Amino acid sequence: MKPSKATKKKFPPLVTVGEKAKKTTKAGDVPLLICVAFMACFGCLMIYSASSYTAEVQYGDSLYFVKKQLIGVVLGMAAMVGACFLPYKKLMKLKFPSVILAVILLALVFVPGVGITNYGATRWIGFAGVTIQPSEIAKYAFALFSAAYFAKNYEKVKTVKGVLPVLGVGILFCILIIIEPNMSITMCVGLLMLGIVFLSGTNLKTFLILLIPFVIAVPVLIILEPYRLQRLSAFIDPWASPKDEGYQLIQSLYALGNGGLFGKGLFNSTQKYRFLPFAESDFILAIMGEELGFFGLLIFFIICGFIIYRGFKIAKNCKDRFGFLLASGFTLVYGIQVAINALVVSGTIPPTGLPLPLISSGNTSLIITMASMGVLYNISKVNNDG
Repeated sequence: MKPSKATKKKFPPLVTVGEKAKKTTKAGDVPLLICVAFMACFGCLMIYSASSYTAEVQYGDSLYFVKKQLIGVVLGMAAMVGACFLPYKKLMKLKFPSVILAVILLALVFVPGVGITNYGATRWIGFAGVTIQPSEIAKYAFALFSAAYFAKNYEKVKTVKGVLPVLGVGILFCILIIIEPNMSITMCVGLLMLGIVFLSGTNLKTFLILLIPFVIAVPVLIILEPYRLQRLSAFIDPWASPKDEGYQLIQSLYALGNGGLFGKGLFNSTQKYRFLPFAESDFILAIMGEELGFFGLLIFFIICGFIIYRGFKIAKNCKDRFGFLLASGFTLVYGIQVAINALVVSGTIPPTGLPLPLISSGNTSLIITMASMGVLYNISKVNNDG
């Protein structure tokens, strides 16, 4: 199938990695970087508020979690700045190495002595005191691989056979992540896979063929694990088990309810005093709601929406398929994770562990998210007509 004239006009042939990109007289999307840096710093503030009491009780240092997060912010800033100056087209060379690295890291999770288990899940690996969550890296590796594949094989996207390589990598990642177990990141990768396939230009028939198995897989995965059924039951009626599976959701709703319209004030949360588990990580949004109120969360989500808007705007203005799909993929990762975290904390979907990007405690997510935003900036800079 030959590409249409309209397609040729919108996406001229890709510039090879060796060619110099067209120089521009203007900077890239600076507002995006400002928002990302602000969110990372704001995250440190909220982590201190949410964790200071627990950190003092458990570690004898109220700044324990904040100190770790500040290291992540510094490394994340360095990664973001470095990515700003790395020509994004060079990332095409990393499509296979990134997949191989992600698979190796995901597999190392199950190696005794390397994988780290917390709360019944083995999702991390540790080397010399450094802890990494491979699933956070896998999301972006998949986005990179998919963008590079569809950029060079855009004429194949309208058939199931044509998208099989992308599906194969995505399913492999999902299998490795779900057996950790980590249902939330598995859903993120699945939704990301559907989003990139859709944006690649596939037809409705092919997309529906891919969508149906995904829809079927979600309830099957829930049924296969008893604890997921318990979480689903707690989601339907958390008061049926207020001290067990329903406890976390009830405490989260208490926090959001306590906040009202304007909040109780920064540092004045009640639920952070060890009532709400994972207050500094997966459920930090609930503490934000309690302290800043409805209007505080509204401003926060406006900033999140602005970051997502800038990301898709960068993709829209891109002049090549790889840049378009890479910017779209990285933006989708951020947007999907923000949406799922908010839905979980508010009790809209069953509870599942997932950090709030740029805000929750956890350096792997923070660093790689900031690096991805640097890539978005580079894409906007290269495609700026001046």
